[in-house]
Amino acid sequence: MRVLIVEDDRLLGEGIQMGLRQAGWQADRVSDGLAARHALAGEPFAALVLDLGLPRLSGLEVLKGLRAGGSKLPVLILTARDTPEDVVAGLDAGADDYVVKPFNLGELAARLRALVRRAGGRAASELIHGEFQQLRLDPASRRVVFRGTPVDLSAREFDLLHELLDNAGRVMTKAQLSERLYAWGDELESNAIEVHIHHLRRKLAPELIRTVRGVGYLIPGPGQ
Repeated sequence: MRVLIVEDDRLLGEGIQMGLRQAGWQADRVSDGLAARHALAGEPFAALVLDLGLPRLSGLEVLKGLRAGGSKLPVLILTARDTPEDVVAGLDAGADDYVVKPFNLGELAARLRALVRRAGGRAASELIHGEFQQLRLDPASRRVVFRGTPVDLSAREFDLLHELLDNAGRVMTKAQLSERLYAWGDELESNAIEVHIHHLRRKLAPELIRTVRGVGYLIPGPGQ
């Protein structure tokens, strides 16, 4: 899943980006509010990590504009501003969580997973699919179990399966999957999604992922 980090401190921003990538996120970063507004308008991020003291456009202005436009994107404010008034202002502007610097990267990643989970209407951390719960995916441990046996997936295969399971019952186009799986600057070969789909079918079950000809790919939901 992709997350946008908006942080004007270069070293801190790069550290957060690296830490979240190690935790399995596709993390992109910008350093000012206007760049954040442009990025959010054109990219399908799953969550936003937002500093408040930004150049050109403040974090609160970015957040208010996002909510005024009807976006329900999960937003975690990450800032050095720790007064009760600052926390209240951030939450009232539409933030879903508020973390004060300094912070723990593991906790930050866990909070982001919880925000995305709640935004998707799920209470449990695991994604479970199929009769007798035959496929289980845990985003925190990045572990997949199929029919009681752990399955070794590459990072990209795991991320693709995660996206398809998170959208079970919905056809995902190749373009949608590419946008959600690859951060800025990542190399993407034209047949990359097809190759990863092939590997997932081979490692799990050929019938798990359906091809909707001319449209995209689908993991069936209940009753499909």
